[in-house]
Amino acid sequence: MEYRIVYSLISLLIISTGTVFAQGSLISVQTDDNNYDESDTIVISGMVTTVIGETPITLQLFSEGNLVDIAQIVVAQDGSYSHTVIAEGPLWKKVGTYTVRVSYGEGNIAESEFSYTPKSESIETTTNFEVDAGSSGTFDVEYTIKGGTVKDMIVDSDIFAIIVQIESTDEGVISLDLPREFIGAEKQDGKDDTFIILIDGIEVAYQESVVHSDSRVITINFENGDSDIEIIGTYVIPEFGAIAMAMMIIGIMTIIFISKSKLQIKI
Repeated sequence: MEYRIVYSLISLLIISTGTVFAQGSLISVQTDDNNYDESDTIVISGMVTTVIGETPITLQLFSEGNLVDIAQIVVAQDGSYSHTVIAEGPLWKKVGTYTVRVSYGEGNIAESEFSYTPKSESIETTTNFEVDAGSSGTFDVEYTIKGGTVKDMIVDSDIFAIIVQIESTDEGVISLDLPREFIGAEKQDGKDDTFIILIDGIEVAYQESVVHSDSRVITINFENGDSDIEIIGTYVIPEFGAIAMAMMIIGIMTIIFISKSKLQIKI
């Protein structure tokens, strides 16, 4: 009789302990980005609130209900886990939303989503944009953009800048071939200086790998949702500035000449 009581108590203890694990070991999952292109590295990570011995996490990756990848991940002692997936191979052909599903123990499931674009679906546009330079006419800026479209390019002579207005649909990149005749960044000795690049008012870095005698090619990365890219130099459309200065000098000299003429007549 006593053995039955002890056995019953042990059974209840095991059942209650299992119930605690099942209910308490919640799991989370996330990716290091929301948008990926083919060959990108996807880092999947998360936490479990209760570690169940050496039980691994089961990870499944789906595209429109089709299994793309599966893995078992070891959980660290602090409850964290991480797994890396390279977005390439025969199963990574469809553009769209992909679902990451992780399960741990019994009944603990979490999901996260991201968008994916294979190279075959990634649109890259190379063309010229005719920039309105006001009374100075127009000039062309050749550009290549991926992840969005260029809506307009505007000259802002007050800050010596060209503002490139884009409609971004994804993380992307834009390269611009800037003609030195119309915009540039130079030091006092005439050597090239760095441009200041602002995206929606926030300064960002850029790359410059090609330098021509008549232009500079700069490359700027942008995020999904970005709209205004300001390229600020030390001059913009110098011809317009020279003409304006010449007109101003001529105007001043004319006023002085007329004033002197009137003065002489009075005398």
